Amino acid sequence: MAKTANLDMINGPLLGKILRFSLPLALSGMLQLLYNAADVVVVGRWAGSAALAAVGSTGALVNLLVNLFMGVSVGCNVLVARYYGAGDQKSVSETVHCAVTSSVLIGLLAGAVGLVFSTPLLRLMGSPEDVLPLASLYLRIYFCGMPFNIAYNFGAAVLRAVGDTKRPLYILSAAGAVNILLNLLTVIAFHMGVAGVALATVASQIISALLVLRCLMLREDCCHLSRKELRIYRDKLLSMMKVGLPAGIQGSLFSLSNVIIQSSVNSFGSVVMAGNSAAGNLEGFVYTGMNSVYQACITFVSQNLGAGKPRRILRVMGICLTVVAGVGLLLGCGVYFFGHSLLSIYASDAEGLQEQIITVGLLRLSYVCAPYFLCGLMEVGCGGMRGLGRSWLPTTITLLGACGLRILWILTIFREYRTLDSIYVSYPISWGITFLAHMACFALAYRKVKSQFPPEAMALE
Repeated sequence: MAKTANLDMINGPLLGKILRFSLPLALSGMLQLLYNAADVVVVGRWAGSAALAAVGSTGALVNLLVNLFMGVSVGCNVLVARYYGAGDQKSVSETVHCAVTSSVLIGLLAGAVGLVFSTPLLRLMGSPEDVLPLASLYLRIYFCGMPFNIAYNFGAAVLRAVGDTKRPLYILSAAGAVNILLNLLTVIAFHMGVAGVALATVASQIISALLVLRCLMLREDCCHLSRKELRIYRDKLLSMMKVGLPAGIQGSLFSLSNVIIQSSVNSFGSVVMAGNSAAGNLEGFVYTGMNSVYQACITFVSQNLGAGKPRRILRVMGICLTVVAGVGLLLGCGVYFFGHSLLSIYASDAEGLQEQIITVGLLRLSYVCAPYFLCGLMEVGCGGMRGLGRSWLPTTITLLGACGLRILWILTIFREYRTLDSIYVSYPISWGITFLAHMACFALAYRKVKSQFPPEAMALE
């Protein structure tokens, strides 16, 4: 049963397998986004614009505090995929047990950090006084569920590494249904506001973590999880950290640039925050579709590197770049085209502010969502290098090209021209520049990796 769920990534045609890998992963990510989307929609329609701004504006801060810890799951994915491609079942098993053990410890640490620092950071971000207490309450409850959130992501990383992206989809379908039902119950029936949607999110995280761990325990291959074998394997942990820690640092500092941008948006007041939050939530669905191709790129490159087939790595990159551009253009332009109708879901007109919120949201979508395919290309370029085992290089490029440029932009261009347009235009500019840098460095990294294989390896398919 377990073997049939896995994709053979090292033999045969690639396009169909990359699509079969990416589609369930994209749907899984979109279901995860429904957690926050359900939160935003429910509070926006039944708890008012201040509650909408409070829940929606926490996303950048959550990512800032969580991405550092979650990045290690990228290292887990790369390591399991490489050992699996090489047929090293013992190392796969040790990595799985080390990853699950680490996820518990990392989750507890992430939850503690979030509880301590979330409110002070909200103040530093300049959250308005009518938003701060609600945003702080939401975050305190949200971070209580962080151990379960990280445990799920590590378990799902193991499944992705061997090509099983369907079971995470089934798991998140169940957890997402619970989240939405609890949102409606706590906010509409019990009038709990942001506390209710936060509790619903934590409950769904607990369910998803327990289900993914059970899935690993029921497997009959090298990814089988046994409670008796849970421990830290020092060499495996260090290898995961070598790849995952730079990815986490990149994610956190990338989020830092978004926190700075969010702080600039906050200066325009709660109505603009609400419109920005609604548009950002819609963009998340487009990003998730593209990010699934990034995950496919990492896994396929890692497995083929482990199998000693460098020629297939180039084919993986070409297919992933083409697919992610298509996905980004289709979804990004689609969301922008239907933007007015989609944004109207997030805000009621009870306060007479719906059209103002929609106007702000449409402005953001025009600058960010329509050219979002550039972000997808940037991600795949980064994923290719991570799959090759190069993690610090893409981290450095992203920090300089995307994060550094955005921060510099806010400190210079936005300071001179204090408009929303001047904030949002920094996104596509930073994506395009960073993508070009990633691809130049991937070419150099691939040439170095290729030289480590004998000439006959280039003929392997």
